[in-house]
Amino acid sequence: MINTIKVNNREFNVIKLLGKGKGGYSYLVTDGRREYVVKQIHHEPCEYYQFGDKIQSEINDYKKLEAAEINIPKMLDVDKENERILKEYVDGDTIYDIVLKDEMKRQYVEQVKDMCSKLYTLHMNIDYFPTNFIVNDDKLWYIDFECNDYMEEWNFENWGIKYWSKTPELLKYYNEHKE
Repeated sequence: MINTIKVNNREFNVIKLLGKGKGGYSYLVTDGRREYVVKQIHHEPCEYYQFGDKIQSEINDYKKLEAAEINIPKMLDVDKENERILKEYVDGDTIYDIVLKDEMKRQYVEQVKDMCSKLYTLHMNIDYFPTNFIVNDDKLWYIDFECNDYMEEWNFENWGIKYWSKTPELLKYYNEHKE
């Protein structure tokens, strides 16, 4: 585990690893005053997803999501040379954890459907997997910046919803990834 990480020569103390996704590792960090997230892009193979320039894709996707006016953390800085992104930290439980604790509320599904209505109009999908969503003060945030061209098979209603309750798909994922 790393102790510090820099973004454009600004040093942060690493508090913990938040998670690993298809494109990078996300760390909770602090500068001594505030907490942030640093995403470190990785180039590990992903059998079901093809990447181009990952850091530029993150920047482009962030701009699309910001324009779509859905709740996302602010991108605060980008260190292209080291492939790191500094973003606002949104504290709270993931939808994944909320589902596993049997604390899911109907309003969270309603909020993701509101996001969908904005995104579908723009012919976009996001990654609806529940680890990509945080609830803070009952407000839903999409904390990833990945978005793609709309495809019906990958929309919330056909794919994402399968993981927003204790379905066989979610429980299979849980059993394969529990520590």
